[in-house]
Amino acid sequence: MATLRFRALSETSNRKPVHVEKLDRKSEIFGANVFNDKTMRQFLTSDAYKAVKASIQFGTKIDRNIAEHVAMGMKEWALSKGVTHYTHWFQPLTGATAEKHDAFFETSFDGSDPVEKFGGDQLAQQEPDASSFPNGGIRNTFEARGYTAWDPTSPAFIFGTTLCIPTVFVSYTGEALDYKTPLLRALHSVDEAATAVAKYFDKNVKKVTPTLGWEQEYFLVDKALATARPDITLTGRTLLGHSSAKGQQLDDHYFGSIPSRVLNYMRDLENECMLLGIPVKTRHNEVAPNQFELAPIFEETNLAVDHNSLLMDVMGKIAERHDFKVLLHEKPFAGVNGSGKHNNWSLATDTGVNLLSPGKTPMSNLQFLTFFVNAIKAVNENEELMRASIASASNDHRLGANEAPPAIISVFIGDQLSKVLEELEGVSKGKLSPQEKTDLKLNVVGKIPDVLLDNTDRNRTSPFAFTGNKFEFRAVGSTANCANPMTTLNAIVAKQLREFKKEVDTLIKKKDLKKDEAIFNVLREYIKQSRNILFEGDGYSEAWEKEAKKRGLSNNKTTPSALKAKVSKKSLDLFEELGIMNKVEVEARYEIELEEYVKKIQIEGRVLGDIARNHVIPTAIKYQNTLIKNVKGLKEIFGKDFEVIAKEQINLIKEISGHIEGINSKTEAMIEERKKANKISSIEKMADAYCDKVKPYFEQIRYHADKLELLVDDEMWTLVKYREMLFVR
Repeated sequence: MATLRFRALSETSNRKPVHVEKLDRKSEIFGANVFNDKTMRQFLTSDAYKAVKASIQFGTKIDRNIAEHVAMGMKEWALSKGVTHYTHWFQPLTGATAEKHDAFFETSFDGSDPVEKFGGDQLAQQEPDASSFPNGGIRNTFEARGYTAWDPTSPAFIFGTTLCIPTVFVSYTGEALDYKTPLLRALHSVDEAATAVAKYFDKNVKKVTPTLGWEQEYFLVDKALATARPDITLTGRTLLGHSSAKGQQLDDHYFGSIPSRVLNYMRDLENECMLLGIPVKTRHNEVAPNQFELAPIFEETNLAVDHNSLLMDVMGKIAERHDFKVLLHEKPFAGVNGSGKHNNWSLATDTGVNLLSPGKTPMSNLQFLTFFVNAIKAVNENEELMRASIASASNDHRLGANEAPPAIISVFIGDQLSKVLEELEGVSKGKLSPQEKTDLKLNVVGKIPDVLLDNTDRNRTSPFAFTGNKFEFRAVGSTANCANPMTTLNAIVAKQLREFKKEVDTLIKKKDLKKDEAIFNVLREYIKQSRNILFEGDGYSEAWEKEAKKRGLSNNKTTPSALKAKVSKKSLDLFEELGIMNKVEVEARYEIELEEYVKKIQIEGRVLGDIARNHVIPTAIKYQNTLIKNVKGLKEIFGKDFEVIAKEQINLIKEISGHIEGINSKTEAMIEERKKANKISSIEKMADAYCDKVKPYFEQIRYHADKLELLVDDEMWTLVKYREMLFVR
């Protein structure tokens, strides 16, 4: 009888690329399923349209009467496209999106007068169960009520036959229970702070919008092969499996020809993205076999975060059509690169200027330097919090693994900008002489040429790198909700820009300095204070770990140690001062993230123990019995000479026994440590125990299992092997 492994391999052997419907040009179908500006003009009254636009641009509250008109137009549009249900689409602290579908269809109490109904109340607010989502103690089980509230800044969209309305999710008492609410507050805060600073250079600036362009890396595995692996099914990664003889060492997959099945999947995914208004532009093979990437054109941050969350859901649904399973885990396979989600961040004014793009004049370059240096200073002052914003059990596998940035947060800016900052730092302190002013404008600010846009080398070992006209937060993990790191980054920059403006205004008022001189003086001090965070070298080297320690930079390699920065007094004060999160909301998130870490390690430990004992050991014993039978036969034939003739078989039997014992003993020890950890009442200490006492057994158990994979007859091995999963056919 064929094992599940061989049935799966047989099923995949004749896969053909799935036909993809050819749609119109991307420019013509883009946003066809989105309640965007073009659609609003068609389906809304003039007053309703103006109210929504004012809410998007200026945060103006939409009157309930106007909301009725918006709901009416939205319903008519949705019904015209065959929609039957609506949902408030939100992002709870589970890391996934959530939705509860309600039909437009309603009847009167006696079942008569059927009608499609959707009003302002249904648009503006819905009531899902708040206690059933992670809340960090904010809500008791008996206090179930929570609310989703419409976010007009992110347009509604249609997926399948459902109208999806992006919303925030808050408790009955107003605390944020989602990723979106703190993000919106952080974006508002950085808008205010950056606008105030931008007015130093252009009085016409009324709004600054943080932008985000994410890059999503992922693996594709045939659905049948993935289903035959309990670890992939339950944890999203392989907990054991010997490396394939051929992996990524030839670099032949990177940017190579895209396999036909994958290309059709990508086309199908891009079609859906176009209809949903997700502006995906780039697709290519990544470094590891079966690893790929797609990336969009940058957008306003809140919308970009929504689009990435939606995309991760859509990717899985489209994959099913093509008999694939998408693996978004940061490290689904040992021995090959894992997946990240680079977050490219910048600031744009309503006058059309990218504040992190060098200009052609000394004044525009002074503006660039102002925001550039303040961003560096913000990271320097909050590097531990930045590390905490990307902490997760899955990302711990990737950070520092010679494929991603290390756990030490540093900033890479390239040789040219390093020299510019050195020159700026070297200017004498205090009031500038006429010659110094000229030198500054001609020799420092004027040295930043227009070609700087692509004048920096890329440093793949840098967690936070300047790449011409934006900063790239490279350390974000592939499963992450972008809102988490973006809330932190925009918050620390907002705080820093506030401090900068205070210092500049003080120098202008008290020291009688001109605006430019005051700005130069403050920037020069910031450069001196931020030296420690700047690093241009190899982030993987031991030398950098030692150097970073000398500089006082943190090196929190695990999630439990990294997350502590979230609840430091400094962080609590930062979020409260800016109105992004209060103490209760921050501490709740800290508890939720620790609980998630514990549960993920707990699940992985249980799955690993199950596979090791119910798959690996029985298979090894079965093969060992075959060897024993062989040895007995040799003894019957050769008598006393059998020990010489059967020497290798006997050694193999002993070797298999050793690995079986190793798996059994290490699994028992892991279970005991897990039991001890589960008795700990403090979630902090429990997370530490799972990290330090339970998790180390994973690699020890894996070592023995992977050795057995090489020893046992291939025909008997029940688990799909790396060499069978990692090369799409």
